[in-house]
This record gives sequence, structure tokens and C-alpha cells, in this order.
Amino acid sequence: MSKRSLVAPHGGELVNRCVSAAAGGRDGLACTIQLTERQRCDLEMIAIGAMSPLTGFMGQADYNSVCERMRLEDGTAWPIPITCAVDSDTAGKIEVGAKVGLHDDKDRVLGVLTVTEKYAHDKTKQAEAVFKTTEDAHPGVKVLKSEGDVCLAGPIDVTTANHESQFPEFNLSPAKMRAEFTKRGWTTVVGFQTRNPIHRAHEYLTKCAQEICDGLLIHPLVGQTQPGDIPPDVRMACYMTIIEKYYHPDHTMLAVLPAAMRYAGPREAILHAILRQNYGCSHFIVGRDHAGVGKYYGTYDAQEIFEEFEPGDLAITTLNFEHAAWSKQAGGMVSGKTFPKIDGDQIFLSGTKVREMLGRGERPPIEFTRPEVADILINSMKS
Repeated sequence: MSKRSLVAPHGGELVNRCVSAAAGGRDGLACTIQLTERQRCDLEMIAIGAMSPLTGFMGQADYNSVCERMRLEDGTAWPIPITCAVDSDTAGKIEVGAKVGLHDDKDRVLGVLTVTEKYAHDKTKQAEAVFKTTEDAHPGVKVLKSEGDVCLAGPIDVTTANHESQFPEFNLSPAKMRAEFTKRGWTTVVGFQTRNPIHRAHEYLTKCAQEICDGLLIHPLVGQTQPGDIPPDVRMACYMTIIEKYYHPDHTMLAVLPAAMRYAGPREAILHAILRQNYGCSHFIVGRDHAGVGKYYGTYDAQEIFEEFEPGDLAITTLNFEHAAWSKQAGGMVSGKTFPKIDGDQIFLSGTKVREMLGRGERPPIEFTRPEVADILINSMKS
């Protein structure tokens, strides 16, 4: 086992913007605003340190720098603007220097934003830079366009990061996650981002990665997704079942990531890597079409974008995997690097085909998915 310490947080220090209710500074608030679902996810991620080195919502210089060169103004690698956008009428009532109360969609207190800046929300610029499209059909662009026209910037002080935290026993902050890794004796940890159940190809590449590192963190995203994605409770049942039956308990850990899914493809792959570095991961799996949607990104764009950074920009190491599938001739999982492609040899099913089979109560082939996972999905579709 490695004797090294865990990888350092992005920027060198783990941020903590969680404060007690007494220290929340709620006296003299200019007003309160209700955060959108994405903003609430970002607030929680900033507060617990998952978005270190951010201490609040971005100012205009950082916003423009991130859009234009994937870096904060000080040069720190960062791929996606993290903003608190409000409508013009609300922004007009808020002066720079004011404290603004932050509430959730049920008007419950989350924390306070100290406004250091107000600036125009350039949605077109952000969409073109981050999503490579301005089409409303892209789910990330759709959410972006629904946001306000003015961004409020400044540090946050959060008293309650989330009033309805999903799977609280699995929702560990970066500090607690790092403590758990240390307790387990792990110093090299590979993170696996997912918003879908784990099928045999996922199982193959995560187990390949386990041969390299002390431990595997299966870290599903349970924040904002899009309609049609499999509900988090169903996915969690799938993860727990497959881990119990098919992974080594001493080298596998399940936790949740309360982040919003942006479907930003290559740029989101960088964000996902940075988040996992802050949680203590030394390595991060990047497969085909990571964080993609539709046909907006190339199959391996999310792997190639990391080449645009200099050594030292990111302390986490990416593990790139090609498409994998079961080969009948090889009798196991293969990729383009491990076995030649033969017509009709590999078992591949489209997402549409899998959904049709599950909807009829049919298990996909065992070479595609574990039967225990298929049964959970079939039962969820029936209910």
C-alpha cells in the first residue's frame, strides 16, 4: 500500500463556508432571494468545499476568464462559470456591499451572500463557450437561458447547505470523505462519475482502475438532472446491489455527489475531475462521451480536452477508457485496445433497446448487465 498522503485540494486548501446559525450574519439583510435548483446545488458544493477554491459566486473577471480560457482570473484551472443570476428587478434593489438572504424553493433559509459585484449575465457567450451550442434543445442551455439576466457575485456563508439532503448517510463532505479514505488506509483513490446504473462495461473499466489504486469511489451525481434520467433512489438501489455482489468491500466505497448535471461534455469532465480531487481522489475515470448529451460532442472530446492544460494545472490523473463491450469470441469484456473488432462479435445494445426490453419485463443479456440490476430497473418501471 502506498505511503503517500492524499492528493491536495484544487488550489491547495479545502474551503469551508458552512457557519452556525448565530454566525450567519442575517441582521440588516437588503432582501432575500430564492435560489434555483442549479444554484442550490452549487451553493451546497461551494459551502462544503467540493468546489474549492471557490468561496462564493463568481465575479465578472472570473466569469469572462472561465468562458474564454477555462481559468479563473488568477490562472487556476476552472471550466464552467458558477453564478447566482437574478432578474433585473431584483438586482435593481440590491446595492454592492449588501447582504442578501438565500432561500430554497420552500422559502427556507440557506445562508447569506455578501454582494461584491453585479454584472450582466452573458448567456450567449457562456452557452457557446461551455456547451458549444445555443440551441434550446440542449438541456444545459435550456436551464442557462431560464436564469436571470444579472449575476450577483460575492462570498457565501451557509447555515444549512440543504434542507432535504438525499441519502444523508452517503452524502459525505470532502473533509469527511478524506477522513474516511485515511481511515481505510487509502492514499490513491479513483473516482467514478455516473448518473446511470452500472452495466458490465462500467464494471469492467472501474475494476481495471481498481488494479491501479488503493480504492474505488463510486460517486453518482444526485443533484439536478433532466427529465427522463433514472431517479436517484432507483440508481442507488442498483449501486448498492452490484457493489454488494460483485465488488471487493475493502477496496470499494459508495457516496453521492449533490451537484447539478450540466451536460457540458468536455468542460464538465474537467469540473467532475476537480470535484473528485477535492474529495480526495488521485485518479478519475473518463470514458466515452463523458457528460455528453445528444450529438453535441465528439466521442472522446472529454478525454482530449485535458491535453489543453499544462502539467501542474490539475493534480488529479485521468484514466481514459475506450468503448468496452462483451466479446463472444474472447469470452469477456474487451475494448478497441485489447481485442480486434469483429463484425457481430460484440454484444452492444442501444439505450432505446434496453429500455424497451426492461419495459416488457425482459432482462437484457447477462453480458450487458447483471441480472440483479436488471430486476431493480424492471420493477421500477412497473411501479
